[in-house]
Amino acid sequence: MSSVIELGADNWRLYDFITRYFIATIMPDCKYLQTKVFFEIGPEKFSCTGHVIVDPGFTSVMTWKAMDDETLPEFKKDQTFSLEEAKLAERQTNPPDYLTESELITLMEKHGIGTDASISVHINNICERNYVNVIAGRKLKPTPLGIVLVHGYQKIDQELVLSTMRSAVEKQLNLIAHGKADFQDVLHHALNIFRLKFKYFVENINGMDELFEVTFSSLAASGKPLSRCGKCRRFMKFIQAKPSRLHCSNCDDTFTLPQNGNIKLYKELKCPLDDYELVLWTTGVKGKCYPLCPYCYNNPPFKDMKKGFGCNECTHPTCQHGLSQTGVSECVECENGILVLDQTSAPKWRMACNMCNVVINFFDNAHKVSVSEDICEDCGSHIVNVDFSKGKTPLEGDETEHSGCVFCDPVFKPLVEKHHARMKRRGGASRTAGRGGRGRGGRSRGRGRGKPKDKMSQLAAYFV
Repeated sequence: MSSVIELGADNWRLYDFITRYFIATIMPDCKYLQTKVFFEIGPEKFSCTGHVIVDPGFTSVMTWKAMDDETLPEFKKDQTFSLEEAKLAERQTNPPDYLTESELITLMEKHGIGTDASISVHINNICERNYVNVIAGRKLKPTPLGIVLVHGYQKIDQELVLSTMRSAVEKQLNLIAHGKADFQDVLHHALNIFRLKFKYFVENINGMDELFEVTFSSLAASGKPLSRCGKCRRFMKFIQAKPSRLHCSNCDDTFTLPQNGNIKLYKELKCPLDDYELVLWTTGVKGKCYPLCPYCYNNPPFKDMKKGFGCNECTHPTCQHGLSQTGVSECVECENGILVLDQTSAPKWRMACNMCNVVINFFDNAHKVSVSEDICEDCGSHIVNVDFSKGKTPLEGDETEHSGCVFCDPVFKPLVEKHHARMKRRGGASRTAGRGGRGRGGRSRGRGRGKPKDKMSQLAAYFV
């Protein structure tokens, strides 16, 4: 008792812990006899484990590690018992608990981050900067600031939050210490990497601004539920304030959307790649529109796609909204565009270039329009299947169904009309539809490969 008074309660607990830990290191192991029983109930297999302490060993001193006896009845092999009661409990998986300081130190050592001297400084820094709070059990709970910061780094450059980059620098420093690398070479290499990453981060800082804005401003409570998140299946909020975006408050994800148009839900259809609900971007009746997946728009799923691509430029081989199922022909004006069937334009059907502002109107009052895999032998466009409404069909003999090339078929040619999409004005200047300023170079396209030069002149003359 006098020792407690002399040292103080906290100091005594620390002294007691250190002393017990030291004594335990020179004591024998804890020994126990473990029994594991396997049994079957119908087709289902189960197991049960119990143990009896033989020698408590070091746990008699480190009492917080002591084990209690968990005895099982004596069983014999192939013994049969009658089942008295069976219950089925419905539960949900729980997320892992927050890391403790010691667990974080173990992970940092495992991944080669920091040294014995710098690890404690790192943990102190993230606490002082309000990235985490220390809660009961010395656990580190991330703050909203820390969560948003990490999500922002992940959105712009994932390497900034992964252990790989810091670990690589530590390995290079160890090479210098062992005389296997030149200090100046390593310094120059590291500075060049961080300079390039800083430059890229500054160029894409808007992504970080959007996350901070929806989390720490009044915008966090604004917006209206629009489409479901592919991760948590909860509704994401559509924030109309420019730049317009979708925000999932549950996952704390923000997705940029195309600007200067209207956004609405697209028939509650989902992207086959990530399960996010599609939305429709449109500039009006005489403008352009196309569906897009919010996740794919910000995280291109294929190497030949860039950020800011909608379904009308997606190269997914089987998706009903993608280019492979809706592309009809190469554009009659621009170099890299493809004319894509607008599946939302019924009953006044049209197709629009996915690069420039060309729009082709055709097939008024058609009940259904689809793109076939067959190719026109003259111009290389895909054959289109049209089902006209009864009583409003332009076909002879009141026929309602016809298939042919939009540009070459004598039945379809009189029904085709070209114009340019009207776009919303911004800053007094007219803007063209789509993303016509972004060429795709020689990227392979799944639709409309053919368009010979002589056919081009014929089409140009036809539309004049």
